[in-house]
Amino acid sequence: MREIDKILLQIEEHIKSETYANVETDKFELKDLSTGGDWRELYKSACAFMNTRGGILVIGIKEDNQQKQFRFTGFQSGNENNIKQLPFQFTTDEGKKIDLTEYIRPDLVELKPFLTGQICLVFVEKLPDEEKYVFYNNDAYERRITGDHRIPDEKIQKQKELKQDLKTATELDFVPNTTIDDLDVDKLNDYIIRLNNDVKVETIKADIPSALSFLSRKKMIRDNNPTLLGMLVCGKHLFDHIGGKCEVDAYFETGHDLATDQKVLKDNIISLMESSVNYAFSKTGTGISVQKGGTTVYEYPEEVVRETANNALAHRDYKSNRFSIIRIANNQFLEIRNPGKFRQEQLMYANEPIKLRRIIPIPKAQNPNLADILKSYKRWEGRGIGMSSLTNYTLNNHIDVPYYRLYSENEIGLFIPKGKVLDENANAWLNSFNKYILQKTGGKELTLEQKTVLTYFYKSELLNALEKYTVNLTPDNNHFAAIKDLESWSLVKQLPQSTISSQVFSIDPTLTKTGFSEEMREIFGGAYDMLSNDLKNVIESIYQHNEYSTVSEVSASLIGNHLYFKKYGNKIDLKEFGNFKRKIRNSINKLEKNGYIIRKIEKKPNYNINKSFERKPSIFDNKK
Repeated sequence: MREIDKILLQIEEHIKSETYANVETDKFELKDLSTGGDWRELYKSACAFMNTRGGILVIGIKEDNQQKQFRFTGFQSGNENNIKQLPFQFTTDEGKKIDLTEYIRPDLVELKPFLTGQICLVFVEKLPDEEKYVFYNNDAYERRITGDHRIPDEKIQKQKELKQDLKTATELDFVPNTTIDDLDVDKLNDYIIRLNNDVKVETIKADIPSALSFLSRKKMIRDNNPTLLGMLVCGKHLFDHIGGKCEVDAYFETGHDLATDQKVLKDNIISLMESSVNYAFSKTGTGISVQKGGTTVYEYPEEVVRETANNALAHRDYKSNRFSIIRIANNQFLEIRNPGKFRQEQLMYANEPIKLRRIIPIPKAQNPNLADILKSYKRWEGRGIGMSSLTNYTLNNHIDVPYYRLYSENEIGLFIPKGKVLDENANAWLNSFNKYILQKTGGKELTLEQKTVLTYFYKSELLNALEKYTVNLTPDNNHFAAIKDLESWSLVKQLPQSTISSQVFSIDPTLTKTGFSEEMREIFGGAYDMLSNDLKNVIESIYQHNEYSTVSEVSASLIGNHLYFKKYGNKIDLKEFGNFKRKIRNSINKLEKNGYIIRKIEKKPNYNINKSFERKPSIFDNKK
């Protein structure tokens, strides 16, 4: 049963039982055409659907939000002609009338029995990005949640600037030495079957010649010659014609031998996506979940692997003949490397006041027509939300902070590290500064969301320092309230590089301190300089917990955990972990024996820095 039919059944039950529940979504709108004003609202909704993600208009049912009820008003047959005129009510950004029959097709209008009468279903398709925006009564509208909203002039202007680039997209280039005989009708019909999933919009084709009109409309051919888009979707003998554009090289690295497993994948775009994702799953399965009915548990969430792999192939630069790469480093990370580059306005690069390497999320389909086709395969949402959804997965603590490496002028690698943002290492870091954080918040404990967002900023700065680019996080795109709270407490602050559209934040520098050598020399002088590096690390960790943390007991176990996670992250080897903590315990015994640290209560292993230590001159004293 179609999704729309399920929703209509729900509405029918609500009307019969005089109950109510909100059913409208960003792709579904109820309309009552009993007054002239309602027709204007219909045109606005159709305009918004075309400018956003498409949708379905249901005419003949009124939703009364104030009274919390549905009312069946029915669709009058006399209005059929008005519905047929719907595609001609809109204009371009230049004010010219435009025929949008291709996106509001009269032959797909559906009259459907409902209760004691009938309703009308109008299916509205999303416009390709290179044809946006269309206007109704001099205004362009877009769909946000369940409402139609006027598109701001600034957004319209940005879209105008992108149009020319989109209209000359590489996906629409001719493929040399190919004819329509190089297209496979079975692969084309596979696409049509998926396209018809919700409502039948196209007939199955007997052969390629009978499909020419459809292929041209979908931009798979131009002037009866295959485009790159057409070859990617339904071409034959692909590698002979488009080479690495239809190839993914997959590697699995164990850490002992480089690429102990390698597989070269070559196929049409949909099959290539599926085999790439399946390869990643085959190498990242870690066990069986009893709670989930015996399903496989993966190192990385299934949605993340699918979306990032699919987005990579949807967004890649098809001017380049290089293949894409999926690289899995066992228990470390998943990398997807692609031909392509970020636009200049997406890159934020600075060395002051901190080392800044950020990517600004600017939604744009690199290959809009391919993205449109992939939407039919449920492989691409068509929303341009790749980076935003990736950061949402991160902030919901499903993955660790992802980052990009810019390998060359035209090659990008996206890394998804194993783990999660708020891991043991992050919690140890937060605990070591908990007293300081409470002083900043006025005694309020950070919520889980605030901790996660703060840790995202912290890890982002650590990655930026290593020339790794992270997705910029701003109140406009992720966790608005949490960022604003952290900013009000001065735990994060805006940097001078911020703009109205792209705010950039850095974390309070106190929270990024990794050493306290200056403070130690103030207390111990030259006696501190005589210590080994291992002993310095231990005594500085004790000082940090004494001064910045609220932990009740600064024990050898606590210091051992803190220093282990600081050095090795979350890769715990139990034998190595045990040896490391014994070494820390020995170091603490030495520091206590020599008077550097003292116990708060005799015979209890709870340590303080001995601030009464007889300070000795240091070689650094004359450098102050």
